[in-house]
Amino acid sequence: MYALALWALVGPVTSIALADAPPDSLARKLAEYPGAERGQVLPISEDALAGALPGLRFYVLRFRQYPVAIEPPNRLEASNLFVVKLNGVVEHIRNAQALEGLFRATLAPVTADAQARVAAKAWLRLVEEFHQDGLFQFSVPDDALLIVADGVGGRRVTGKAVVTPQGGNKGEITASLTFDKAGRLVSGSETASLKRGIRPICQATRLLDPDPVVRRMAKQDLLVMGKGAREYLAEQRANAAPELRRAIDRLWQRILEEDR
Repeated sequence: MYALALWALVGPVTSIALADAPPDSLARKLAEYPGAERGQVLPISEDALAGALPGLRFYVLRFRQYPVAIEPPNRLEASNLFVVKLNGVVEHIRNAQALEGLFRATLAPVTADAQARVAAKAWLRLVEEFHQDGLFQFSVPDDALLIVADGVGGRRVTGKAVVTPQGGNKGEITASLTFDKAGRLVSGSETASLKRGIRPICQATRLLDPDPVVRRMAKQDLLVMGKGAREYLAEQRANAAPELRRAIDRLWQRILEEDR
């Protein structure tokens, strides 16, 4: 009972909201991609999105990459961004260029610095998905949002989404948005410099390995991954024999107690 409660009390470790049933329009769109059902659809929740792009709903379709990768269907990547518009039209946003087109078409004129900051946060939140493998966590520091006037009434805002340094993950995504004097988006850009840390492979199944060195290495990897390994450990626990379940529970309890 304690172990079940332990797992139940821990919430999601990403900034993506828990998955609900996608809207019918999105389900119909995904049906155009045979094999899309092998992925996981998650709504993206972020205050800046509601502020900059009201009425639009964003979702990500992810195909697991670890410990065993699920091959995405044709025309899809491991991480795929979709937007559901007010009229029910669903669009697959394939890259930053397509996202820039969406921002140009839907972003209200940005005529104040506060609006520029919100737009930059929304942009950064969405471009994260072009680089996400399901195990990165990002944050956008307010003090990293810088605005420079261009001298003719326009402005340029720059910012960055910084990787949470957990499990060996490192790096950041830098971005900029440029607006003319009427507040219209002129250009958007993003550059990622990311280093993947430890990823789940078979560590959980090695927690009871006869070789003490293998056991120690498996445990250390999982401790370094910390709460980022939650989904992987829960999946392995569900299919494990009782003794391995207890070992996973002990490890997870340690991760929580040490706030890893």
